[in-house]
Amino acid sequence: MKSQTADPFGTIESAHDFMTVLATAISEVKAELQMDVDRESASADVFRRVDALRIALYNVKKLEVHLNRSSRILNDLRTLRRLLFEERVATGRTESRSVASVKNHAAV
Repeated sequence: MKSQTADPFGTIESAHDFMTVLATAISEVKAELQMDVDRESASADVFRRVDALRIALYNVKKLEVHLNRSSRILNDLRTLRRLLFEERVATGRTESRSVASVKNHAAV
């Protein structure tokens, strides 16, 4: 059996979990960069630094958009896998049967 560290993306769920952690980190970095841009913009003598910070902020925002799209694609793949392998149908049928059996016992 493979260990979790040897194959951290062995399942769609583990990849989706990683994307969630990465999205949180990117959000924190974006907020820090925005604060840096705001702080440095007040100083008139550091135009190059402000421009560099703005470029970094722009790229982090692009990364955030791509990460959100990728996360949605992973979610779609997870849903498709469940539909193809009837994972949702199996759990739905089990719940339907248990509810029906409870109603039958209550009627008696």
